[in-house]
Amino acid sequence: MTEYTIRPLDSRTWEAFAALAEKHNGVWGGCWCTWFHRVPGDKKRGVPEEIWDNYEGAERTRTWKEYRVRHGTAHAALVFDGDDAIAWCQYGPVGELPYIYHRKEIEAAQVADPPADRPDYRITCFFVDRDHRRQGVAEVALQGAVELIAAAGGGVVESYPNETHGEKVSASFLHNATRTMFAKAGFTYVRPAGTKKCVMRLTVPAA
Repeated sequence: MTEYTIRPLDSRTWEAFAALAEKHNGVWGGCWCTWFHRVPGDKKRGVPEEIWDNYEGAERTRTWKEYRVRHGTAHAALVFDGDDAIAWCQYGPVGELPYIYHRKEIEAAQVADPPADRPDYRITCFFVDRDHRRQGVAEVALQGAVELIAAAGGGVVESYPNETHGEKVSASFLHNATRTMFAKAGFTYVRPAGTKKCVMRLTVPAA
């Protein structure tokens, strides 16, 4: 396998991240990996007024993502092949990624959990360059996210991968990868989430 390197998404790697997103038309219809940053119940999604009022569509989400990156409120493990970013795994503190699928169901179940088991971090999505898919790059990105969380002090990490039940599923429907991939990375199954996702956790010690 090619020797990949992991770098965190920050102001120094923003241009590489942006180049990858722009190559794929802002990914997922111009999302720019902002979907899970949205604030539930907020008509402006949590976007600052100066951005909401002055931009529209994909340009708004791009500007919001850059704003968050430069203010340290958007995290991802970027996979680099040489100087080019070819994939990412988005992660962050729970408050940074509030807009998850099946949120009410998941948060209601967490009320019954012992406080020590409640997550500190969430992993919410992956993206891999079209020229590097089916090469194990998503697994590299996941390991990179775990290592960056460890370097930041560790904690309970929760994610919501898809249950494929052995069926072939288009990559466009696997934004948060699969239960199998997370299990191989050491995550433990906790419970189902809806009919096609599940909750998985890993306690990451501080590096």
